[in-house]
Amino acid sequence: QVQLVESGGGLVQAGASLRLSCEASGRTFRHQIMGWFRQGPGKEREFVAAINGIDSSTYYAVPAKGRFTISRDNAKNTVYLQMNSLKPEDTAVYYCAAKTGGWIGNTKDYNYWGQGTQVTVSS
Repeated sequence: QVQLVESGGGLVQAGASLRLSCEASGRTFRHQIMGWFRQGPGKEREFVAAINGIDSSTYYAVPAKGRFTISRDNAKNTVYLQMNSLKPEDTAVYYCAAKTGGWIGNTKDYNYWGQGTQVTVSS
């Protein structure tokens, strides 16, 4: 069983930056693909970014490319999402997710989910 705890959300103005963190329990973190998803008001949950466990290769949704950076620290069992140039449309609950194995480009097969952290971007 893997437990995920997100932190770092908050209320910021458009153009600001935030860094989200997700700490994972368990000994298999380095073997897991970690992802970030978000769900805005009245919207379905959508994929944001993912990172492989061993080689830290990354995969981004189009809206995140160029503004968001996913990274991980296997020694700390933590994955990060650095978000720059935030826009009001980035307002959402951001969720951390994990899966063991599979393809980084498959965004539908995550096994474990955190509780989410709220990000609100004011205009």
